[in-house]
Amino acid sequence: MRTQADKAARFRELHQRPGAFIIPNPWDAGTAKLLAAMGFEALATTSLGVANTLGQSTISLDAIIENCRMIVEATDLPVNADLENCGADDPKTAARAITRAAEAGVVGGSIEDSTGNREHPIYDFSLAVERVQAAVEAARALPFPFMLTARAENLLHGRNDLDDTIKRLQAFEAVGADVLYAPGVYDAKTIRTVTASLGKPFNLVMGFADPTLTVDQIAAAGVKRISTGGAMERHALNAFLRSAREMKDKGSFSYVRDMAPVKEVRAAFNGSVPAP
Repeated sequence: MRTQADKAARFRELHQRPGAFIIPNPWDAGTAKLLAAMGFEALATTSLGVANTLGQSTISLDAIIENCRMIVEATDLPVNADLENCGADDPKTAARAITRAAEAGVVGGSIEDSTGNREHPIYDFSLAVERVQAAVEAARALPFPFMLTARAENLLHGRNDLDDTIKRLQAFEAVGADVLYAPGVYDAKTIRTVTASLGKPFNLVMGFADPTLTVDQIAAAGVKRISTGGAMERHALNAFLRSAREMKDKGSFSYVRDMAPVKEVRAAFNGSVPAP
């Protein structure tokens, strides 16, 4: 098994090599093992996916950290943590989430400028920057190179101000964030505008971007890391709902034709590559 330092070094290498790489988001140990068996090089957690599996609309930082630990222990891959707003408004308190995530085994994690408060969904600019700076300081205090991602959440909360989003990303970069992230950046032209304004790697989440874009097109637009957020979990949930509706509304069970092969799943869980 790789050490945490080895995983951290590998994760940093992925951000430094040419082109873009995909970092999919499993939501439990089983999906993490399936993705690892398919050859993905790194994984990221999804707070939305975990909340959905728990039947909740929100999720605590404790639950997020426990899910991080589960996914880290499931595979030998580097794991990046979706830490939402790091569980606190205060910069120093929020920064402790970075330390806790590292203690759970992850080698990267994010802090976002979303408050979780519908009345005031985005932190004021100065506080948002202070929070990222505190998170950077916590990351730099760790005994390995933790990759700190800073997220600007305007576009997910009805604030369609691209200039302010870029301003925030640039400020986050200036205080030391390793990766920048603005969920809701949708089309190739807008993606290029954002990436051209930054010097650090940019993460595009495909759950909120144009689904017709390919990896090559996304890389050409300047993106380094492509995540899926809660999209894969929501896709799986949709399949579950379709099968349930078929049984309830039609009294039929045709969905069983699309079940994952047991041998393939077990091979992945045992560390073997699934059959094509």
